[in-house]
Amino acid sequence: MIANTEGGARHGTAGQSFASGHDAALDRTRGWLRDRQQADGHWVAELEGDTILESETILLMAFFGREREDVCVRCARYLLEHQLPEGGWANYPGGPADISTSVKGYFALKLTGTPVDHPAMVKAREAVLKMGGAGACNSFTRFYLALLGQVSYDECPTVPPELTLIPKHWGFSLYAMSSWTRTIVVPLSIVSHFKPTRQTPVGIDELFLDGVKRWTRPKYPLFSWSRFFLIGDRALKWYDRLAPAALRRPGVKAAHRWMVEHFEDSDGVGAIYPPMVYTILSLHCLGYEPDSEPVAWAWRQLEDLRIDEGETTRFQPCVSPVWDTAIAAIALSDADEPADEPAVEKAAEWLLSKEIRRGGDWQVRRPGIEPTGWHFQYANGFYPDIDDTAMVLMALLRAGKADEPRYAASIKRAVDWLLAMQNRDGGWAAFDVDIDNEVLTKVPFADHNAMLDPSCPDITARVIEALGDLGHAVDHPSVQKGLAYIWRTQEPEGCWYGRWGVNYIYGTWQVLQGLKAIGHPMDHPALVRGADWLESVQQPCGGWGETCRTYDDPSLKGTGNPTPSQTAWAVLGLMAAGRAASPAVARGIRYLVDAQAEDGSWDEADFTGTGFPRVFYLRYHLYRISFPLMALARYGRAVARERGLATGALASRVPADPRPIA
Repeated sequence: MIANTEGGARHGTAGQSFASGHDAALDRTRGWLRDRQQADGHWVAELEGDTILESETILLMAFFGREREDVCVRCARYLLEHQLPEGGWANYPGGPADISTSVKGYFALKLTGTPVDHPAMVKAREAVLKMGGAGACNSFTRFYLALLGQVSYDECPTVPPELTLIPKHWGFSLYAMSSWTRTIVVPLSIVSHFKPTRQTPVGIDELFLDGVKRWTRPKYPLFSWSRFFLIGDRALKWYDRLAPAALRRPGVKAAHRWMVEHFEDSDGVGAIYPPMVYTILSLHCLGYEPDSEPVAWAWRQLEDLRIDEGETTRFQPCVSPVWDTAIAAIALSDADEPADEPAVEKAAEWLLSKEIRRGGDWQVRRPGIEPTGWHFQYANGFYPDIDDTAMVLMALLRAGKADEPRYAASIKRAVDWLLAMQNRDGGWAAFDVDIDNEVLTKVPFADHNAMLDPSCPDITARVIEALGDLGHAVDHPSVQKGLAYIWRTQEPEGCWYGRWGVNYIYGTWQVLQGLKAIGHPMDHPALVRGADWLESVQQPCGGWGETCRTYDDPSLKGTGNPTPSQTAWAVLGLMAAGRAASPAVARGIRYLVDAQAEDGSWDEADFTGTGFPRVFYLRYHLYRISFPLMALARYGRAVARERGLATGALASRVPADPRPIA
């Protein structure tokens, strides 16, 4: 840790309070970040998920009889290192044991040769049985168990490939589902149709209560969509058994065609882990040879997510270079140091090269819009996302080249696209427009809690922030609709929900920062309440922290272990609200300075990113660097302004004559 030797907080005029030590901390972090920029200008750091990635890799390998290969043994060691003391496995550090994660962890260890009387296995078995046994697993876990002969496919929801034949604009078609669900469902439907099974040498009978290998079905009200879909699932199972192959063939062909088409311009279908696994399995079901190019390609995408460290192996859920680069570039540009300008310019060039210029799934609901936008990964051409596009726009503006023709044209296209992607409720979602049919959350395979892609305050506010950086004002029609959505979604305590970051600290920061950028008066009562809430949840150490458990129990809003990234978000939010000189911000900055390591980095063990709320969380390994850097830089500029000093030339990098787009 770096000790603060400059006397703690310094106080200015009455009511003002400034921390010290931030300039030196800023310089250390700038150096750390510049040193890790790739030669071509981008940044990418590990994106960490929970242990289902390792256990599911072992289960996939086991289907092909490869569960004793070195990669599986290494993944098993990783599983043992991350087992909870009471025996199960959690979805995030500090969280409780999760039944599906724990069943897969136990089965993976057993497949790789861990004896059932090993203390870790004994504790895991006891934990699983205490949580209701393997029969309480979610639907996606049951597919793995059926794949390896532990349960019948009758215990899994039927996912018919005929889904791909449903007209695109119908309310229950593939295109009424979130993009990530779509990429999972299509290859999974092929697996569901063919029902491949390998009976493994070892099983998990001991994890089922009373030896009954049945799914523990919830009790639904008689007249409910859940019961309706459950009855529909039974009907589909009869259809699955009785329908002639000729009748099923068009659906299988359509699913096959859709999947293969989505190989193009992609690091795997959807460029995320779950559909990568189902792609490998579905190609096997369709009769592809193991050494064929499509199969080799599918395995390569999975292998690219692998990280070896010491005696263990872990897998990422995907990679995040575009997102990492945009945030890092913004943070470095905020420092406003001439030495950083080449790094920011190189990052902008790399980002510009990643603009998507092909069509994608989004065009089903927004035809006629020129293709553009940015994805999250290195390649995911069908899926530009709104959040990345807004963040990239802000990064491009920082490079000082917004008036150059290449940049101006790209920015124009991207903002046209963002405005076209606004939902009917005034907000913005992640990938698509108006994916909000709540009925679909009741289908039997919707228990990953991510069937839909509705508007959320954090992305809505980030789009507004980008529009503000481009020179748009509060009276812009799209901004007005977005503001109405934001006012409607404020929580009673004054905070806002964070869909893609944990949680209310993330959402509240982004709303305050976004509305500041658009020029909204920050003395608006709703924004004052938001800033007041942030101050109210500051911890005695000066930092802020919030647990992933807030998605399950909102009464825990704003509570959890303090972290550098969440502290930075809170500080940034309060500064946007006009409280840069407040004691709360000074204490937050002092927390960051005191917690900084000698090399300019911070440690952060907790997950502060959100994948699927209540199901899957993330640790972005650059969040602990980029966001504290952003907070320190903006704080330094705020202090300089308060003291009447020059603040640098950042404002000159944003075009004085932005081109309104709409």
